[in-house]
Amino acid sequence: MDFFESIAQSFTKTFITDDRWQQLLSGLGVTILITLVAAAIGVVLGFLIAMVRSTYDMQLAGKKCRSPRDVVLKILNAVCNVYITVIRGTPVVIQLMIMYFIVFASSREGIVAAFLSFGMNSAAYVAEIVRSGIMSIDKGQFEASRSLGFNYRSTMFHIIMPQAFKNILPALGNEFIVLVKETSVAGYVALQDLTYVGNLIRSRTYEAFFPLITVALIYLIIVLILSFLLKKLERRLRNSDH
Repeated sequence: MDFFESIAQSFTKTFITDDRWQQLLSGLGVTILITLVAAAIGVVLGFLIAMVRSTYDMQLAGKKCRSPRDVVLKILNAVCNVYITVIRGTPVVIQLMIMYFIVFASSREGIVAAFLSFGMNSAAYVAEIVRSGIMSIDKGQFEASRSLGFNYRSTMFHIIMPQAFKNILPALGNEFIVLVKETSVAGYVALQDLTYVGNLIRSRTYEAFFPLITVALIYLIIVLILSFLLKKLERRLRNSDH
């Protein structure tokens, strides 16, 4: 009986006392907000970087610059390469702290720092995923589209990207799942996300089991939902091929 009483007391202190379940919901809301905004930044910036890099690989790699456009493309490609190398080579928590304590040192806008840090980090991985998808398409399709009168931009957006998207969807979905879990370090810049709130409840109640297990289960549920939706989308895309 003592065992069940201690479990009930632990549950009460974790969720009921001071309406701590509402704190967990609030932390979940912060986590979801950071994830959604960062994912949007990551997709937009990642696609732009991928377009620059894939265009350079297909049109200029190994060739001499013959026009100002070629020079600009070469410079942009070099900048993108440096960006990807730096972002992928440093921990996201360090990037977050640099953004908060250095870039936003005067304002200390934690939520903006989180948006930009996680978004820029995700963009580096999205860029490589998209670029690999574009480069996986047979070059003969570019030549065929040119013979039909399509320019490079039309070829890319109407012929190449739809096919590339189907190829990269699993990897892109996995990147979004990773992003959800990466946001758990947002507490380093004083943001009360899900992980931060769970740890805060643990420190106040001296009960580790319910707060930490609850946080872990919430992350697991989010990942399972995302995985289910991605599989459903993949299945629909496969069916559209027939």
